[in-house]
Formats: sequence, C-alpha cells, structure tokens
Amino acid sequence: MQPVLEDLQHIFRDRLAAIVAYGRRDHAPVPSLVLVHSLTIEDLTACAARVSSWRRGGAATPLLLTSRDFTRSLDAFPIEYGEIMAAHYVVFGHDPFDGLSIRNSDLRRACEVQVKSHLLHLREEFLESGARPAAVNELVHESAPAFAALLRNLARLDDVSAGTTAELVAYAARRIRLEERTVGDVLSLVDSNVAAVDAPKLFPDYLAVMERLAEFVDQWHHS
Repeated sequence: MQPVLEDLQHIFRDRLAAIVAYGRRDHAPVPSLVLVHSLTIEDLTACAARVSSWRRGGAATPLLLTSRDFTRSLDAFPIEYGEIMAAHYVVFGHDPFDGLSIRNSDLRRACEVQVKSHLLHLREEFLESGARPAAVNELVHESAPAFAALLRNLARLDDVSAGTTAELVAYAARRIRLEERTVGDVLSLVDSNVAAVDAPKLFPDYLAVMERLAEFVDQWHHS
C-alpha cells in the first residue's frame, strides 16, 4: 500500500482524510477505502493515471469517497461497509469507523434484498437453462458463493460468529431451520467442484431452502 499512499498524498495533500485496507492480510490485490475532504474530476483523472501502477504493486483500485458521502451512505450499503468494518486496518489518518455502527434495520433490509434477488435469480436462470442438466449444474455451482455470502450476512445480523463452513451450516440449521444436508452440499461447491454433489438433483432442495430464507428474512427479529 505504500506506493498508493504516496501517490494519494501527492494528489490530495491536506485533503486526504483516511485510508483503510480491508479483507484478509494475504489477499491480493489489496482492497482499500479512501476518504477525502473533496473530490474533483482533476483528482479522478490523476488517480486514473496511477491505477495500472497500483495494480502491478498488488493493490486493487480503491473505493474513493468524500468523508460526507461515506457517512451519508452507511444506511445504503450496510452489507458492504459492514464487511469492511469487520476486517480493516488503518493505513493513513483516522479510523473512519470509530463511533459508527450499522443499524440492524438497515442490515435486515439489505439482507432481504440479497436473499430475494438470489431466489429470483435461481428461478430465472433455471427457466433460461431449459432444465438441461449441464446448465443447471453450472447454475448451482456459480451461485454457491453468493449463497454463502448471504448466509454470512444473516449470521452477522444475528450477531453469530460463523467463520467456517461447519459453523455456517450449524447456524442455518439451528436458527433458520434450513435442511442441513442441502446447505452443506451447496456450500461445499464454493471452493471446489465436489464430484459427490449431483447439482441438478440438488436444485429443487436448494430452491426450497431459498424460499424458506425469504420467509425468514421477512419475519426476522433478533433472537
């Protein structure tokens, strides 16, 4: 992050408020959130000229916001900011999350959008697939990471630690009353293609799990 910091200090000077990196420390490219006091097209042009160099150095294109835009958008992006808050470290300036929190009502609403969008996506893509086994297999595999993400967000909404697949499966079965085998089978596809999982055969149960999730998030209250 040092070359990125030096470039941003040169571009923004005393208008640079904070830089935080987030995600796993071994993650590459390294994502970051950059907050500035003001932002002009000239600033964006100067940053655009440095993006290729940042990427070569192992840094992702930063999320660039004014401090005002950041504080006014916490309610609009509770999932995204919540993930940053959960795993970030300060590279420059102050910690922008000090004294801030994500409201449960905002996170619940975002989870509802995420869950119902995923359900609609599965139904729509199944129709598009013509129910062909190869296409359904691809649909299930490609949707598995998003399924894992929405379960993690629901666990966060419930203040439950679910950092491993086993913990996520246990949370889903205990709290949401999802079918444990189905959840485990879908999650097993996130990091590898598991030959033992028959994705086309799994799809009806997967769809039923998503329908249950949509009901759960509609009626959610803190346990």
